[in-house]
Amino acid sequence: MANNNSTLKQTSVAVCAFATLFSLFTTANSQANEFDNLKVVQIYSQEELIGWINNNTHLTRVKEDRCQLVEDIEARAQIVKTPAYQFLWGDMLAWGVCVDKNPELGLYYMQQAAHQGLPGALEQLGRYYANGILVQQDDKRAINYLREAAALGHIKARVQFAEYLDQGLGSPLDFEDAYHWLHNTVIADKKMHKRAEKALASLATKMPERLVEKAKRPEQK
Repeated sequence: MANNNSTLKQTSVAVCAFATLFSLFTTANSQANEFDNLKVVQIYSQEELIGWINNNTHLTRVKEDRCQLVEDIEARAQIVKTPAYQFLWGDMLAWGVCVDKNPELGLYYMQQAAHQGLPGALEQLGRYYANGILVQQDDKRAINYLREAAALGHIKARVQFAEYLDQGLGSPLDFEDAYHWLHNTVIADKKMHKRAEKALASLATKMPERLVEKAKRPEQK
């Protein structure tokens, strides 16, 4: 009987030891897999960041990268003062993406990027002032921002600028430029292309025929 008890105790100890080792192995393996999945994110290049901004996917990218670059983004916005990073940092602050929400400071950084001539920042501020997002609705500021962005070649800004002029905002003196820019813009997106087509047709009805023909001249590079 004593031998049986001893054997049972030894078996029990062995089972517990095996269970402990298995648990440790499983935990370590799980942590290793998590580490593998958490890839190290490289800092974004200026070119790819501007592309995301123009497609309005920049905040999504930051979230997909699990907010790993917050300190780098902040440094490039505050210290290096890179326009694309100023805008990204401002948008993160404005909407509380990976940082505490601070719309006032966020708008400040967006404006800094716009003052440095970043088309995406100019377009977004124009849209914000047109629709009263974060700021009070202001048609004059909206038109000014959109005109600058349109002059720099921003596709969405060119479409919006023509649409707002057609709606009676801004000055008829801008009709020729707005038509000229949009007429010479290559637009791959079908919905945006349709909007541009409609805006051009409507704007043309408000312009002398000779001015429309003049505005159709090729855009100089």
